[in-house]
Amino acid sequence: MRRDLIQRKSLTLVVIVTALAVILPAVVLADAEKAKESYNVGVKEGQAGNINAAMLAYQAAIAEDPNYIDAYINLGAILFEQKEYELALDAFTTATEKDPQSATAFANLGRVRYQLKKYAEAGTAFKSAIAADSTNGEYYKELSKVYFRQKAYAEVIATLSACHEHGGGDHLTYYMLGKSYQKTGKGSQAIPAFKKSVEIKSDYYSSHFGLGQVYLGQEKYKSAASAFKAALKANTKKYLASYNYAVAIETSDPENFDQSIRVWGDFITLAKNIPKAKSRVSEAREHVKALKEAKEQANLQ
Repeated sequence: MRRDLIQRKSLTLVVIVTALAVILPAVVLADAEKAKESYNVGVKEGQAGNINAAMLAYQAAIAEDPNYIDAYINLGAILFEQKEYELALDAFTTATEKDPQSATAFANLGRVRYQLKKYAEAGTAFKSAIAADSTNGEYYKELSKVYFRQKAYAEVIATLSACHEHGGGDHLTYYMLGKSYQKTGKGSQAIPAFKKSVEIKSDYYSSHFGLGQVYLGQEKYKSAASAFKAALKANTKKYLASYNYAVAIETSDPENFDQSIRVWGDFITLAKNIPKAKSRVSEAREHVKALKEAKEQANLQ
């Protein structure tokens, strides 16, 4: 619908050029002024929370000036927030076509493509945003999210290095960095990344869990237990953290039967009604029986 409107406006301008060439500069100026007025109304209405009025104002700005890039971007941003992704895609695509140097337009195009799970196309858009503005750390972060989805872990590591060099980065970027190091067999490099993530956001479950996994793989069972305990504190409903915590606790002190029985019991209580955990719960129950028998045998000696 918006493209049709733009085309009709262009036809009108052709008539003006043909018939009224002498006064064209004044007409263009008037259109630009009207477009700016409509755009400012859109900004004001958007700030006031009047979404429909803001959209209408941006559409009016576009009708008055079909090359008003900021109007396309702001309209697309509203549509994105309303989860009207296909319409937002149209707005941002048009913005990039009209201004191939707009980093903001390409970044927003990448974000909506990402939401639509068009990861390859999203990556292309974020690369264009970076080409237009190579100093914005946020664009590298967005590109790294695409690579992470694609399981391109070496690319994640390289892209996040640039992100952090340019002042970007948060708990999520350091989690993705840690996970990418972990996935590429670089556990020692994953540890400081996960630690940085939880330093920024102490209750971020995924980084605590990832740290525990690395320590478990390194057979550092006490450190693993501490990490999985922190993960459980961040999210008390995560049965895999409870399971791995029990593994780490028992392995770190195998002769402490009471402690092992307790932590495995905690896991069973947490996971017994979770369908995905059915086999683990069954194994844990059998294991608890074995631990109790081993405890009785130890007491007899």
